[in-house]
Amino acid sequence: MAAHRRPKQQRTFGSAGRTAVTLALAGAATATAFDGSGHAEPRPTPEQLKSKADKLYREAEEATEKYNGAKEAVGRARKAAEELRDEAARRTERLNASRNALGSIATAQYRAGGLDPAVQLALAADPESYLAGAELVERAGARQAATLSGIQQQARELAQLRSEAGERLAELQAHQAELARHRTTVRRKLAAAEAVLAQLTADQRTAYAAQDGTSGSRAARDAGRTGVPGTPVPAPNPRAAQAVAYAYGALGKPYVWGATGPSSYDCSGLTQAAWRSAGVSLPRTTYTQINAGRSVPRSQLAPGDLVFFYSGVSHVGLYIGAGQMIHAPRPGAPVRVAPIDQMPFAGATRVA
Repeated sequence: MAAHRRPKQQRTFGSAGRTAVTLALAGAATATAFDGSGHAEPRPTPEQLKSKADKLYREAEEATEKYNGAKEAVGRARKAAEELRDEAARRTERLNASRNALGSIATAQYRAGGLDPAVQLALAADPESYLAGAELVERAGARQAATLSGIQQQARELAQLRSEAGERLAELQAHQAELARHRTTVRRKLAAAEAVLAQLTADQRTAYAAQDGTSGSRAARDAGRTGVPGTPVPAPNPRAAQAVAYAYGALGKPYVWGATGPSSYDCSGLTQAAWRSAGVSLPRTTYTQINAGRSVPRSQLAPGDLVFFYSGVSHVGLYIGAGQMIHAPRPGAPVRVAPIDQMPFAGATRVA
């Protein structure tokens, strides 16, 4: 006789049971949170926030120098494309004029070529005059052939010119796209830095803004100014003196990325403008300015020298003597005097 087994009963929970289970799970989660495995991250200290903002500003400045380089490349490519376009237009006009002239010659010959030359000679009232005219026609034919050859050469040159113009246009578009990418990066980094600094108190932000130099106290200004009695390190030549004087005149003006003066500057824009005032043309970016003169060791720095910082050569200032420089630090920090040992030194260049 088969054994009878009692069927398993499924466990069910009423509303009260479900509530109990929910509370139990919530309690377990709370206990887990208190035992340390799910606690919130601690609030960053002011020093950590400042360090993060410094890093973002450095990254923004690196992107700014790339933006400056791309902007310069856009200008060169646009100028080249416009010159090629203008030259192509001039050559097209000359080619059309040559073609019109050739068409006029062909039309005249067609109208005069109704009779065989032998018949024309036989009917001519003055055969000698006819033969002289025929010689002129032959010469005209030779000139026509030369004109045709010249037109063909002009057409080939015009096609080559248009091809080069197309290449310059493609180059221009590539540089414009690069410019837009760097512009976006700069804005994103600066916005992130501002968001970090917004977590500081007003006093902390004021201290942060003043941490890397002075906007131009009398003592700091006199530390390297030329022409002041007792100056410890005079400028090596009049042009360097003029560049330094220009930089002093820019003290207190705001930092604006991509700016070259006269109302605002970024770091390489300031040094470029300072030396431009002395009649010296510098390239636009830090990583090209460092190769714009003779490299000098730190121990032999003189007023007017360009001093560079960070491994990527992303910042530059103008040395004024006594271990000081004038530079445009970052947004929110105007052009100011600062010690050159406040940032990692990367090299120096003597322009003139």
